[in-house]
Amino acid sequence: MYSSILLAYDGSLEGILALREGAKLAQICGARVVLLAVVEHSSEIYVGDASTVYIGPDKTDEVRQILDEGAARLTRMGLAHEARLDAGLAAERITSVAHEVSAELVVVGHHKQGAMARWLRGSVTSSLSDSLNCSLLVARLEISDEQLFGTRTNLMDVTEN
Repeated sequence: MYSSILLAYDGSLEGILALREGAKLAQICGARVVLLAVVEHSSEIYVGDASTVYIGPDKTDEVRQILDEGAARLTRMGLAHEARLDAGLAAERITSVAHEVSAELVVVGHHKQGAMARWLRGSVTSSLSDSLNCSLLVARLEISDEQLFGTRTNLMDVTEN
């Protein structure tokens, strides 16, 4: 069905659910897996007077740790994968990488936000649905360890590791 799947991962609970659902699909399809984490440009830019500008901290190391943790999860699931760290706007980088790796499916998590937040920040999922040339799965199912590994474990036990 799918031969190449891009898993966009941010380390959140929603991201973990998406990673697990995408990993299960990859297992079923025998698909190539590319795991992507994106360092978004800081939106914390403040201008005091003409000579004072504050730009928020670089989060590259933090996102690299999230990517490494996601890669470790895929390894525990027995999935060979390529891990990529990119910087920029999430929707733009996910779309670009999906094209580069010829992904047939992109899997993302769903972050609920109110109307005001969606209006101010926009929706990565909406942007992806407009820009991708492949299928998009907004994962929301909880895939149990029994389904992934054939053993029973609580999801919370796995998310805290």
